[in-house]
Parts: sequence; structure tokens; C-alpha cells
Amino acid sequence: MTIKAYVYDAYGTLFDVHSVTEKAELHFRGHGKAISEEWRKKQVEYFMLHQLTRTYLPFSEITRNALSYTLKKFSLQCNEEALDSLMDSYLELQVYEEVPKTLHKLQQNKVKQVIFSNGTYNMLKPLVKKRELTNVIDLLSIEDIEQFKPAPAAYQYVHETLAVNREEVLFMSSNFWDITGAAAYGFKTAWVNRGNLPLDVLGIIPHYIFSSLRDLLNERELRS
Repeated sequence: MTIKAYVYDAYGTLFDVHSVTEKAELHFRGHGKAISEEWRKKQVEYFMLHQLTRTYLPFSEITRNALSYTLKKFSLQCNEEALDSLMDSYLELQVYEEVPKTLHKLQQNKVKQVIFSNGTYNMLKPLVKKRELTNVIDLLSIEDIEQFKPAPAAYQYVHETLAVNREEVLFMSSNFWDITGAAAYGFKTAWVNRGNLPLDVLGIIPHYIFSSLRDLLNERELRS
């Protein structure tokens, strides 16, 4: 069946969450890498817990709470100004180098391109604008339904919004928990395996495994 929609996760797939390392290092010399890694780990853990316990908080608040925990874990003192500065780094994440060119080329196929993210619109819109992607990709956030991926309701929302068959969606993410949720829902999936990691042992085999989004341009089946 022809693919009618490319759906992309944002964090780790299009935008490098660990580009916050530079600003973290400015504030806390020698701790930038550790802060970035723990912050992301806690961010994922927290939204999963909020989903499981049905205690929704916006992703922006979860991200700030995860940062606060991270700094406490490393016994790093931080005032509100520094917290705000580090949070602003999420509005300025670096885009992976192949992403703009790939998205612009795929636009010629006249296939709908959508970012579907756990992030709030207030977090996502500045990223898309800063990287000059506004005219090539649409935005959808779980903020609309307050159901975090990988809950089935999240994928159902994007499916119903796109108004296409499940098999006509190619869902792409670098996060295997996201691929697991999308595959279980019935989307075609492409795992963007930027870290050259082994498959998680979950009984899920993605339809495609890419080392970067550039590989999407090489799949004749998806370009036709």
C-alpha cells in the first residue's frame, strides 16, 4: 500500500536532545555531558510514569522537573535564572545535519510530513521555525489529547487526524519505545538507529532500520 504520510518523532529523531550539553557545560563546568544524559533519562521516565498513573503534566513541566532532579542528583546549586537558561536550550536544539535537506526533498513527493511529539506546541514551534522547516512539515502534539506516546491513544489521535489507513503511515523514531508503540498500533515503522544499537528484545521488528533519515531517500518503495 502506498505511503501517504511520513510521521516523525521530534526528540532524538529530528532534533538532537544532547545538544543541550554545551549550555549545561557553560553553567556547570565538567558536568555538561552527565547532565544531558541524566536529564533525558529522567524526562522519559517521568512522562512514562505520568502516563501510567494518569496524572498528566505538560511536557515542558516534566522536562523542567527532570532537570531539577538531575541537578540535585549531582549536588549542583542552580537558581531560577540558570534553570530558565537551561530550559531555553530545548527551544534551540540542533537539528541533525541531514534532516533539512531530506525533508525538503521529500516535500517534492507530495506526501504529507508531520512531526508527532510528546513535546508541547510551545516547545516545538520555536524549533521548527529556527531550523526553517515551517513550510515543509506540520506539527501535532499529544498536548491535544493529554496521552503520551507510547500509549495507543496517542497513535490513534495522529491516525484519525491524518485520515489515512494505518498501513499508509510510515512512523519514524530513534526511540525504540516509540517504534514499539507505533508498530503495536499498526503503523509501518522505520527505526532511526543513530547509535547503531541492537534491537530491543520486545518481539518488534521495524519495517525499516535507518542509520539516519538520509536512508529514507534511498528506499525506492517509499519514494514511488
